Amino acid sequence: MTRIAPTPRVDVRRANERFTTATTWLDSQHSFSFGRQYDPGNTHHGVLLVNNDDRVLPGTGFDTHPHQDMEIVTWVMEGSLVHQDSTGHSGVIYPGLAQRMSAGTGILHSEKNDSWRLRGGAAHDEPVHFVQMWVVPDEPGITPGYEQLEIENELLSGGLVPVASGMDKHDGASAIRIKNRYAALYAARLRPDQSVELPEAPFLHLFVPRGTVTLEGAGTLGPGDAVRFTATGGQRVTAVEPAEILVWEMHARIAA
Repeated sequence: MTRIAPTPRVDVRRANERFTTATTWLDSQHSFSFGRQYDPGNTHHGVLLVNNDDRVLPGTGFDTHPHQDMEIVTWVMEGSLVHQDSTGHSGVIYPGLAQRMSAGTGILHSEKNDSWRLRGGAAHDEPVHFVQMWVVPDEPGITPGYEQLEIENELLSGGLVPVASGMDKHDGASAIRIKNRYAALYAARLRPDQSVELPEAPFLHLFVPRGTVTLEGAGTLGPGDAVRFTATGGQRVTAVEPAEILVWEMHARIAA
């Protein structure tokens, strides 16, 4: 990672510009190069490598697969997602529950839309909609780990709520910890006409997973739209209708 001062820029990326993976059970939209879809000019922003907007049909999902040296944050919008991993963690992620997995030296995990298998009862027919984000850790080879935290009550404020952070300023706050001291993720649930002010940082990433908002100086953003800010911040985001936004504040970038 590097902390070289960048040139100011506001780069709007529309939902229809994203890479897409579509199967019989998965609809996945990728903000950056992912899997077989590669663009050398679109690999990351700041320390954010992956911002996948996924919808998974019930009874299906991602079978057990490996990760290494990555901080993975999952944020569920609708439905529920079952996480199971090789460190023994197992649970159901749902809206308002923040989840982080540190892959470190290596971890195996699966993600399925089949919560009834753990909870019992009848199978449901509700897809799960979630955003999964990957950032690089400060150092490779850490011990794999897992953390989750219920922050539903904090989201009722309508302001930017720290979801996951490695920054000193969030130590002790209601946020799960990630192993990158230069990065923090915020979420906000906004009612119509409600606004939040973005932080200022060398790198920001704004994503609108649902609803419609306006961004000061850039206009309307709809579901799936994103904005990459470089050396700027402080703009206001205002909801046109009930909306949710995810914002990464980053004070470093991956070295070219």
